[in-house]
Amino acid sequence: MSRRIVIIQGHPDAHQARFVRVLADTYAKNAVKAEHDVKVIDVANLDFSLLRSKQEWESGAPPEPIRVAQQTIAWAEHLVIFFPLWLGTMPALLKAFLEQVFRPGFAIEKVEGEKTWKKRLVGKSARIVVTMGMPAFIYRWYFRAHGLKSLERNILGFCGIGPIKETLIGLIESSEVSRREKALAKMRVLGREGR
Repeated sequence: MSRRIVIIQGHPDAHQARFVRVLADTYAKNAVKAEHDVKVIDVANLDFSLLRSKQEWESGAPPEPIRVAQQTIAWAEHLVIFFPLWLGTMPALLKAFLEQVFRPGFAIEKVEGEKTWKKRLVGKSARIVVTMGMPAFIYRWYFRAHGLKSLERNILGFCGIGPIKETLIGLIESSEVSRREKALAKMRVLGREGR
C-alpha cells in the first residue's frame, strides 16, 4: 500500500557527503521505487529566524519556508526525521525548525475552557533515524537516550503523532565498511516498506 512520506533532513550541513544524508537519500530512492509518494524538507537549505518569545510562538506569522513545510507535513501520513546526534540531542537548527513548524494553529490548538492542548496531527506516524559516533546501546543505556525521548514525547507525541519508531546507528565514524552497509541495507528495507 502506497503512503505519503515526508523526509525531514535535519543535518545542518548541506554537504551531500554526510552519512546521514546518504541514509536519507537511500530511504527516499527505495520508497519511490516502491511507489510511495515522497517529499523532502532539507532544514539546512531553509531560511528562517529563531523564535525568541512565547508570544511569537503562539501568534506570530510563520515565515514562508515554514508555511511550506507545514503544508508538506499536513499532506504526509508518515514522517521520517534524519539527524546526527550532537551533544546528546538533535542539532540546534533542527530544534529551531521544529519550534517554528509545530506551533499553535498548526500542530496543536488551545481549546476554550480546557487546560490541555488539542493535538492536531493525530493519524500520522513517524520514524526517527539518528547517527552517532558512540555505540547506540551506550546512548540508550548510559545516557538513557534523553534527547530522542524528548523529541518523541515532548514534540511529536505532544502534537498527536504516533506510533513513533526509531533507528539508532552508532559508530558511524568506524572504518568498518560492513557497519555502513548494514545501515544502508536497513534504509532500503524501511524505504520500500514505507515505515
